[in-house]
Amino acid sequence: MKVLIPMLLALAAGAVLPFQAGLNGQLRGHLGSPFAAALVSFSAGTLLLLAILIAMRTPWPASPQAVPWWLWVAGGTLGVGYMIISIVLPPMLGVALTFGLIVAGQLSMSLALDHYGLLGFAQHAINPWRVLGAGLIVAGVVLIRKF
Repeated sequence: MKVLIPMLLALAAGAVLPFQAGLNGQLRGHLGSPFAAALVSFSAGTLLLLAILIAMRTPWPASPQAVPWWLWVAGGTLGVGYMIISIVLPPMLGVALTFGLIVAGQLSMSLALDHYGLLGFAQHAINPWRVLGAGLIVAGVVLIRKF
């Protein structure tokens, strides 16, 4: 029961991503640019996060210089890349294939991060069952592409 709610939340987060891509794709159609659509989307998210931080009275780091510079920009930069891909590719590949490939990529990188315990994640060794699980995801992507 301890992990059921977090697992359901993760499933819901994954289910929302195709909607986000579709909404941002429609925004792209109105604005004429995936970059403009991403900017509007990130701006709306930034304003919401700012409101949440203010409402929760979340303290800001006393010394921003204590945080490595690359941590200030890496997540957002990667997020922009992801968002642009999720706006541009679904009309070309279809939503199912695009997100199947995204999930396959996420799972592959997740296995490596887990195996080596990178970025502060707990270490979980790659084993044949984990490789089989990832392989089944890739097989699903192949089937989606083929049919």
